Amino acid sequence: MFPDKKETTGQMKTSTLTNAAGLNSLITFTVLLLAWIVGFASRLFAVIRFESIIHEFDPWFNYRATLYMVQHGFYNFLNWFDERAWYPLGRIVGGTVYPGLMITSGTIHYILHSLNIPIHIRDICVFLAPVFSGLTAISTYLLTKEIWSAGAGLFAACFIAIVPGYISRSVAGSYDNEGIAIFALQITYYLWVKSVKTGSIFWASMTALSYFYMVSAWGGYVFIINLIPFHVFALLVMNRFSDRLFTSYTTFYILGLLLSMQIPFVGFQPIRTSEHMAAGGVFGLLIFVATLRYLRTMLTKSEMEYFSGVVAVTTVILLLILIALTYTGIVAPWSGRFYSLWDTGYAKIHIPIIASVSEHQPTTWFNFFFDLHILITTFPVGLWYCIKHINDERVFVILYAISAVYFAGVMVRLMLTLTPVVCMLAGVAFSGLLELFLKEECSDENDRIVGIEEESEEERERSPGRALYDKAGKLRRMKHERPNDVADGLGDNLRNSVIIGVLILLMMFTVHCTWVTSNAYSSPSIVLASYSNDGDRTILDDFREAYYWLAQNTPDNARVMSWWDYGYQIAGMANRTTLVDNNTWNNSHIALVGKAMSSNESAAYEIMTSLDVDYVLIIFGGMIGYSGDDVNKFLWMIRIAEGEHPQDVRESDYFTEKGEFRVDSEGSPTLLNSLMYKLSYYRFGEVKIDYRSPSGYDRTRNAEIGNKNFQLTYLEEAYTTEHWLVRIYRVKKPEEFNRPSIPIGDRVIARRANSYISKKTAQRKKGFIKGRPTVVKGQNNSDIT
Repeated sequence: MFPDKKETTGQMKTSTLTNAAGLNSLITFTVLLLAWIVGFASRLFAVIRFESIIHEFDPWFNYRATLYMVQHGFYNFLNWFDERAWYPLGRIVGGTVYPGLMITSGTIHYILHSLNIPIHIRDICVFLAPVFSGLTAISTYLLTKEIWSAGAGLFAACFIAIVPGYISRSVAGSYDNEGIAIFALQITYYLWVKSVKTGSIFWASMTALSYFYMVSAWGGYVFIINLIPFHVFALLVMNRFSDRLFTSYTTFYILGLLLSMQIPFVGFQPIRTSEHMAAGGVFGLLIFVATLRYLRTMLTKSEMEYFSGVVAVTTVILLLILIALTYTGIVAPWSGRFYSLWDTGYAKIHIPIIASVSEHQPTTWFNFFFDLHILITTFPVGLWYCIKHINDERVFVILYAISAVYFAGVMVRLMLTLTPVVCMLAGVAFSGLLELFLKEECSDENDRIVGIEEESEEERERSPGRALYDKAGKLRRMKHERPNDVADGLGDNLRNSVIIGVLILLMMFTVHCTWVTSNAYSSPSIVLASYSNDGDRTILDDFREAYYWLAQNTPDNARVMSWWDYGYQIAGMANRTTLVDNNTWNNSHIALVGKAMSSNESAAYEIMTSLDVDYVLIIFGGMIGYSGDDVNKFLWMIRIAEGEHPQDVRESDYFTEKGEFRVDSEGSPTLLNSLMYKLSYYRFGEVKIDYRSPSGYDRTRNAEIGNKNFQLTYLEEAYTTEHWLVRIYRVKKPEEFNRPSIPIGDRVIARRANSYISKKTAQRKKGFIKGRPTVVKGQNNSDIT
């Protein structure tokens, strides 16, 4: 009887544990599913308010490239030469793009059509980033769970599903590389941590495969290939070398190196650029440390000293060779974008086209709070927890956090790489806080369960008194009798107040995320909306109106000159040839366009005719107060042009004597006569916006323009949109206005040698009609005999 009862008790314990594990799995699944649904739904504001449309600038090229791949196949996509870009140079698309985004969308499209689910590739492109936001939440949960706990992982998953710092790059219609790259980033880090903890070749190989997908998706893969070696180097410095670390990194590096080189755009960069040299150096260092540890057990002390000297000399020689290869150009130095991360003023001085991009500007404190809210204050708490309870995988997240904070402070675009680790460490902080204040209640519940499990029916039957004696000390005590060592003397009221305060903070965080997503990150730049005082919304669809006009009213081979910001949209929506676009691979070509915009009309016409320009498109916001127009970007055009043509363009010429950039009557004469100024303000001096403002009043600059009464000689206005936001001008051909002005009486048409010879006689050569009577003035026809 007794063994049976003992077995029954064991079965009850197993059943209890199984039920608890099942409940935990159900809770985890439910939370992650809700995080996916909420993350997906919160990214649909733009689709609901406007329509299913591609946003911004770069996504239009990505959509156009994906459409081409779906229609013509993957191999034709790799060999695609785009003659509509960078006229007259063109662009080889397959070797100048990260194809992971296109392959992902094309694969989904192929699978759905294989299942007889008809869907246009545009809809897949629009909703791809919101779908991947759920995968990002799951990967963040897995990574945080490996580093800390499942509870912290659930917090992190919920945070990253709705945090504005990630939503800004993953709303519906934002079809850009970052939409899938953050998922690839997080899953790669999770697999790396998993491989370090287990020392498994399988997990290290999976890390390399995930890294391969990351390389194909985004140029930010350089962050991975430098952070992982940094982690390995830190562990070596901390004397945390292990066979697990050696197996993980060597497997990852070799496979990842070979796989990354299969991407045409990457090619041999992993072995020929400075951005990848750290990974190779750590690989060699790790092999050296492993060899040294092995030889210590095999060699004598003198032999080890000799070996160490040989290694030191070899290291110096290799370092000198690397320096020589860098100076000779075989190993390329840091590129401009990466070098500007270390020297923040480098881009503005040497490569102004990089500094001209708004997302490359330094991050303000407002941006940190706006994109992360309360997470930015709880993030240091989680970081301190990881430092306090250090281990191999927590060293990785510490380095991840420190490096991401630095890079996010240098460039606002890299806020995207900071957001995941902030969500992770904030999850650790909130999880630790709630565990601290809910631990006593959990302990009471566990005491109750243990008391029930230890109670035995047999003991009660054999000796009731004995059973009561054996249970002494095992019964639940009254609350005033229990030792309160866990809660450190905190009472229930204080505990409940803290928990309620945390819940209020989380609710405020949710409200903030929803508001920011709805108002700041769900407005497609291609369709604008304005609101009146009574709340009525007005749609400003000037961009698509202008592109549609170009597509319908210009020849198919028409060449359009505009600033590089609008190149992708012109090619994607108007399907017309552009001179420059957002790829910005040829700085001299962009500088030539900037020189044309900053020159006077006659000098600009020479440049435009040399480039076979048919139309010029500019963005003008002075009528409606749109601040992102070309006049506000004009200084960057001047700076970029000055970098290539310093003798012809000088930035100082466009400022007043007081150093002011003004468009009114006190503005610089060079500015007031530039092509950009004339194309923006042509006929605007005749416009009176309201009764309070003078004619020609610029709402964006809050000034009355200084040059009103001018005419265009070499260009003519072709089309201006409803709200004057987009203006298109046709470039006149040389023969249209270079004809000499000859009086009508002196005009003679030369007869060609083989032309038709009239049969008219000398008497009839004036054009008299045969048989027509001659009319003499002052006489009637009847008087003529």
